[in-house]
Amino acid sequence: MGSKTRLHRETVFCRRLKEARQATGFSQKNLGIAAGIDEFVASTRINRYEQGIHEADSVTTKNLARVLDVPLAYFYAEDERLARMILVFDKLPARKQERMLRRLEAGTEEQKKD
Repeated sequence: MGSKTRLHRETVFCRRLKEARQATGFSQKNLGIAAGIDEFVASTRINRYEQGIHEADSVTTKNLARVLDVPLAYFYAEDERLARMILVFDKLPARKQERMLRRLEAGTEEQKKD
């Protein structure tokens, strides 16, 4: 992966992590502790993830998503509308998710015909 692509991905991750943390009211320290990071470095680690200084490993990223109650995909959605859709879709019951998927798929098929 090129450094420009990596930097952009990390920037998206950093922004989404900070937005999700602030939306839930967690401090950096409390989020880190809840995600299983040692309390003595929790604040610094979350700060460095949000600043893009360090990249969270996959286990930590999954723990952060769990604690923040967001799907893992939210952290990586580059488009703002897609990020919002991911959050909303995740909160729907499975039955409504299926119905929404069918509508979206039907709309995609109609566009192909046009």
